[in-house]
Amino acid sequence: MIELPESATLAKQMTKELKGKRIEKVAALKSPHRFAFFCGDPLAYDAMLHGKAVGETKAYGGHVEIGLEDYRLDFNDGITFKLLAPGEPEPKKHQLYIRFEDGSALCMSVQMYGAMSAFPAGTSDNPYYLAAREKVSPLADEFDVDYFRSLLDSVDRKKTSLKAFLATEQRIPGLGNGVLQDILWTARLHPKRKLADLGGQETAELYMAVKNVLADMAGKGGRDTEKDLYGNAGGYKTVMSKNNTQMVCPGCGGVVKKEAYLGGSVYYCPACQKL
Repeated sequence: MIELPESATLAKQMTKELKGKRIEKVAALKSPHRFAFFCGDPLAYDAMLHGKAVGETKAYGGHVEIGLEDYRLDFNDGITFKLLAPGEPEPKKHQLYIRFEDGSALCMSVQMYGAMSAFPAGTSDNPYYLAAREKVSPLADEFDVDYFRSLLDSVDRKKTSLKAFLATEQRIPGLGNGVLQDILWTARLHPKRKLADLGGQETAELYMAVKNVLADMAGKGGRDTEKDLYGNAGGYKTVMSKNNTQMVCPGCGGVVKKEAYLGGSVYYCPACQKL
């Protein structure tokens, strides 16, 4: 899944590889997918985007947005990308394929579920996209202690768990269940703990973990559970994820526990992250 570290990485790579190219062909739904979502009619994307020049690609939360003159092409959730060299054949299966005038191409496939949306700039009414654009990114200086405190003050601390606060309701776009695990492990906090139970030092450690872990993930090209534009795994080695095949906590050597919670799996060390 594309989360904040991956969107930041993909945006840089796409700007480097695609900026200045013009679209020659767009093909959608070569392989129909039940959970591939589009804005409008994807079969109209070819006529809509033909001849458009690619500008900057930007990251907003977990969204990757390619600027196409007066249009935008937005991707989020479980989209995987493949950059094809000039002359390289179009894959047999994909959900969206964009070929440029120089013969290179960008191919998109959906893993589990994902959205690929083309629309005139400034016309989207998607609340998730708008929230991602409007809210302050943890990678920005503006995401300071006062801003974090305002997020805490926006919820009922007695009823809200750490996972619910950080990874739901789009309070911090791009901070999803994936990156959540290492943030909470770094702060040594259990995902089920209520915000009201945190002391001042624990709250400060949570804030610093959000800032530092996400910056580290983005700086290393994303997590090792995800792929970049070139098909390479990110350079950040996750601690609390499926890649921890031994399920051992590197902090204490104890056994890492995995369980379902709030619509997804959480990983934690019962010794280091006490409930």
